[in-house]
Amino acid sequence: MPSDSNDMFRKILVALDTSASDLELLPAVRELGSMMHSEVLLVHVADGWAARNFDQLNLAQSEEMCEDWKYLEETASAFRDETQLTVNIHLALGDPSTALLKVAEEAGVDLIALASHGHRLIGDIIHGSTIDALRHKATVPLFIVPPKRG
Repeated sequence: MPSDSNDMFRKILVALDTSASDLELLPAVRELGSMMHSEVLLVHVADGWAARNFDQLNLAQSEEMCEDWKYLEETASAFRDETQLTVNIHLALGDPSTALLKVAEEAGVDLIALASHGHRLIGDIIHGSTIDALRHKATVPLFIVPPKRG
């Protein structure tokens, strides 16, 4: 156990999905990261066809992947300006839960932050699978930010 509470979350992986849910997640992480003087790793998992087959087929980056890099760079720049924290970015490829777990382990993070989408019924089955997989397999705590209601 860390001796100082400010050492508790030294490195936070922030899972971004380039949707409106990021607008809920980023302010919460900004506040937590600033309190803990954390290093932040912004991660997006590209999971389109090109991303899922990138290595096997030796593909060039898709337009979607280029847009994802741009989003990560712009988001990191704004986050740095607002917090003065160290912010790094990573574009992972493939299945979101598998990729996030791999990046979390390789980067040695202390916390994984992500947003829930508040879906109902079929949306929970499709979109809830990432959170569910992380909840069962992550070896570090999860920080889940719910969507705003009403």
